[in-house]
Amino acid sequence: MTILLHDLLDASAQRFPRNEAIRYRGKGQTYAELRERSASLAAGLREAGVRRGDRVATCMQNRPEVVELALACSRLGAIFVPANPMLKLRQLEHLINDSGAKVLVASHGATVALEDLLRTCPSVETLVLCDIASTPALAESRRRVCRYPNLLIAATNVGVNAISDDPAALLYTSGSTGRPKGVVISHRNLVAGAMSVAQYQANVPEDRILAALPLSFDYGFSQVTTAFAVGACAVLTNFSMPAALLQEAVTERVTGLAGVPTMWMHLASVEWPAAVAGAMRYVTNSGGALPVAVLDKLRVSLPGTLVFCMYGLTEAFRSTYLDPAQLGRKAGSIGKAIPGQEILVLRPDGSLCDPGEVGELVHRGSLVTLGYWNDPESTAKRFRPIASRLPQLPRAETAVWSGDLVRTDEEGFLYFVGRGDHLIKSSGYRISPSEIEEIVAEVEGVVESAAVGIPDESLGQRVVVGVVAKPEARGDLAENVRQHCRVQLPAYLVPAEVHVLPSMPRNVNGKCDRKALAALLSVPRAC
Repeated sequence: MTILLHDLLDASAQRFPRNEAIRYRGKGQTYAELRERSASLAAGLREAGVRRGDRVATCMQNRPEVVELALACSRLGAIFVPANPMLKLRQLEHLINDSGAKVLVASHGATVALEDLLRTCPSVETLVLCDIASTPALAESRRRVCRYPNLLIAATNVGVNAISDDPAALLYTSGSTGRPKGVVISHRNLVAGAMSVAQYQANVPEDRILAALPLSFDYGFSQVTTAFAVGACAVLTNFSMPAALLQEAVTERVTGLAGVPTMWMHLASVEWPAAVAGAMRYVTNSGGALPVAVLDKLRVSLPGTLVFCMYGLTEAFRSTYLDPAQLGRKAGSIGKAIPGQEILVLRPDGSLCDPGEVGELVHRGSLVTLGYWNDPESTAKRFRPIASRLPQLPRAETAVWSGDLVRTDEEGFLYFVGRGDHLIKSSGYRISPSEIEEIVAEVEGVVESAAVGIPDESLGQRVVVGVVAKPEARGDLAENVRQHCRVQLPAYLVPAEVHVLPSMPRNVNGKCDRKALAALLSVPRAC
């Protein structure tokens, strides 16, 4: 019976021992091999002092060791804490100190300031190094330093009496406001999410899923667990340039690819090789609304590929998807609840919104996570009781209030309006950035765009748009965007300013950092 994260792997290892579970840089591990390595690693971590409930942090790009560590932690009842390798010193210090990580596993690219990091992270007792030519000299000898291969000792039974509601991982949010928060993900969340996603995507053992998003991101790690749920192969890579990712898709005969809007904007602007289009069974989008113009370009490049427009949040893992068969009829929708979950659209008083009325998306079901680590105040605000439909039940259920504003149509299909804290308030209007970005994406020469509100004495906020141009873009792109918006949008939605930028500021998960963009565009400049 699949209860814990590693059970997901072990079940497929029993059914498909010779199937490739993961691939990286042209090399693969079968399910049988991955089961053996993760069990050996669990034994090594136990010898290093890791026990049930201890936190094991990793700071590496997408690579097999990250997956092996997640599985090994599951076998021990420990808690896996993946950090994005793009984090700077202060951010990584916060993650390690907040989680109280006992072990840190790092690769060469994340250990430049290792001694400085450990000087301010007293909880770390063991440092494990991957792909590092020489062991750095650490001033504090009390810490154990070892190489990753040395942890792979003869496997013994290290099983603990963990249950499905125990924490499996801490996934730190991007921290658009304040410091990043550690979302406590249970084994139940991971397993139920994998099963549900694999069901509606109709995944099969023959699928080869390209995991290009960071494994420290719930949507990125979900690509691996979804593959494990059916005995498919997760191909690990790290997104850099569209051409490199598409070449990887050709080489690995990829059948499934997940991305966020930023990634799709760039992929939609290049030509897809025929070999990719022929093999790609489906693609998915989450992490924000996908502009219709970008979606249309992808559908032209991938005429035989299913496109799943989805919505999720770390606090509830995955929430909705739009059946690809409805794309033409329900363009712009994020669909309906995924199997086994319920999505409600509620007013501030907790009552249900009517069709067309904007309200907050509230998620209930087995994917509701356990709250924020070390943060009872924020947990109480986001994870709140919801009234039972059966008054005879003696206790209320906890649901996630997402903070995202959505609406439904008469058929119950959901439409994303915007983040509650990203809405622009100008001249008395509440403006969704995505409403403007949809139009800007239609302008020839635009790769990516984001709208933000800049403080304005007379308007409250004025609408300002940043755009990234294609290399071959011609003419005055800022003026072209303004003119197109004047034609397509009511006056109150037309940007007061449009700025062409070399790149968009991003958070560690690759999404546009709107707070940083607003700060950048607040500086007086020529439009």
